Amino acid sequence: MENSKKEGRAKGHNPAEKVALYGILIALAFIFSYVEALIPLPVPVPGMKLGLANLVNVVGLYTVGAAGTIAVGLIRIVMVGFTFSNPGSMLYALSGGVLSLAAMALAKKMDWFDKTGVSILGGVCHNIGQLSMAAWITGTAGVFSYLPVLLVAGVITGAVIGLLGGLVTERIAPVVSGMKR
Repeated sequence: MENSKKEGRAKGHNPAEKVALYGILIALAFIFSYVEALIPLPVPVPGMKLGLANLVNVVGLYTVGAAGTIAVGLIRIVMVGFTFSNPGSMLYALSGGVLSLAAMALAKKMDWFDKTGVSILGGVCHNIGQLSMAAWITGTAGVFSYLPVLLVAGVITGAVIGLLGGLVTERIAPVVSGMKR
């Protein structure tokens, strides 16, 4: 075990900087969720959002990795759930968020898509996860009638978030990798 500690130090990981970076990511995701709650979308599908917090997920996957991004995402969902919504909404957010993050992490690991493709997959999977939870809660598959509209929305917002995430990642990746001394 001592040998693995030395290897970790030899790679230059600084735990304080890592915690600070995760704190920044959680704060950004929380703020994006708040801003998103302030923007009413005139759409006929309930619960449709822009997915601004997914920007943090895309950037996180490419800077801190899947495990850190999953932790950031789950903390954000719980914090937003207790601050701006209710336990029911938190269930929908968790179901969409867990499926989305899992799919994005797998797609990145397998190198199936670029950042934009990973983000699009995340947007689509988030919608599928939420509809699946809604079908389970209501006991009807009728909620899947919203799927075509939500798939289009997931692709469009996922593409925009993915493009922005790619730009942000390119700019901060040197800073994040420079945190290792």
